[in-house]
Amino acid sequence: MPRGAIDSIDKINALKNIAVYSHLSSMSIQQLHTSVIIIGAGPAGAGVSFFLSKYQVPHIVIEKETFPRDKVCGDACSGKTALVIKRANPDWLTEILDDEGRFLPSWGITFVAPNGRPLDIPFTANRDKDTIAPGFTVPRLALDHFLFQKMATPYCTIYQNATVSNMETRGGKVVVDFTQDETAYSVTAPLIVGADGDKSMVRKHFLSENTDPKTNAVGLRAYYEGITCLHKDNFIELHFLPELLPGYLWIFPLPNGMANVGVGILSEVVRKKKINLREQMLYAIENNPQIAPRFANAMLAGKIQGWGLPLATQRQPLSGHNFLLTGDAACLIDPFSGEGIGNALYSGMLAADAIKQALEQNNFSASFLKTAYDDVVHKRLGDELKTSATLQRLCKYPWLFNFVVNKASKSVSLRNTISCMFTDTDLRGQLSKPSFYLKVLFNR
Repeated sequence: MPRGAIDSIDKINALKNIAVYSHLSSMSIQQLHTSVIIIGAGPAGAGVSFFLSKYQVPHIVIEKETFPRDKVCGDACSGKTALVIKRANPDWLTEILDDEGRFLPSWGITFVAPNGRPLDIPFTANRDKDTIAPGFTVPRLALDHFLFQKMATPYCTIYQNATVSNMETRGGKVVVDFTQDETAYSVTAPLIVGADGDKSMVRKHFLSENTDPKTNAVGLRAYYEGITCLHKDNFIELHFLPELLPGYLWIFPLPNGMANVGVGILSEVVRKKKINLREQMLYAIENNPQIAPRFANAMLAGKIQGWGLPLATQRQPLSGHNFLLTGDAACLIDPFSGEGIGNALYSGMLAADAIKQALEQNNFSASFLKTAYDDVVHKRLGDELKTSATLQRLCKYPWLFNFVVNKASKSVSLRNTISCMFTDTDLRGQLSKPSFYLKVLFNR
């Protein structure tokens, strides 16, 4: 037989073998179909899942880790967190507020100006015995596991310890391949939600031309026990130390005598000033005249850990054809306060509303999702985040911070005004306007 004919037969046999192998491989893959795929089971993913279950929308959640698992974070939850949990199920918020062994109610915030002067700002001006705490603190290990357990419904299927190997759009739908243990799965849905944090696979895949949001801020977190002089009403503390501006050092009380202590600062400042953040944090704890005495007998529990903070410093696309982004994947961390949990849950709730509309109208286009989701998120959170970005920039000027705190420490009316600003986002916008500081200057 001629050599060319032999080569042709070999190629045919090779193609047959490939076809057989592909057929066998496809037979071994579990094929799944659902309405929505959620990548990530943290607060953002949980927020989406809670409300999809309320709307009776089947969905699959793919999570790379196994709960309970830790997440490096400041551990402070604002009224926004409480609001979303209450809307999902009022009994869940009651359960949280009744469990002070895991969740510590917080009634306010203490700002410490660069000159060392503190300013206590209560979250609730008129408080009585029936008033519910606006916020709380809780280790993320406990919070995320609490939320994860609440995701269990007939409409939610969760795959933990799962590794995504591929995602693509095929025939107008999203296909995600993943493995769990030794089983391979391929799941198909018209929509996918990226709730997978600042290094989001979903964002990188669907917004390959818009991957700019590197983590534009960094934070360190440590747990301490035995810190003294914590506020009797569990106020969270933000210390605006001159060497960290426009960042700060925080001390957040936690249950059982613990506290979350950390620092957050812009990445560009770290690079420009060549700051060793860990050394800076420990130096403040050991040497700052207002802070060091409180740590005299405190003990570090565990390691000091760092993570990236994708701040909402500029408007970013939050969706596109067949996909939505939530939480850190959508770069929604508050630029001033560093709050991420509340915005993650809130964006998850809004994403579920948009998904419900998309499924009802069978429309998963970029233009539809932008109107149903992006525009709504920016309408609800945009002014607040814009104000926070301005406040972050103002923190570069320590004299201004000192000025406001000095004035407020002597004026009950000004303290009450600032207190209202932190519970009313419309009023909070006044903090970023020059007219506010003129009124403070002339005591008006």
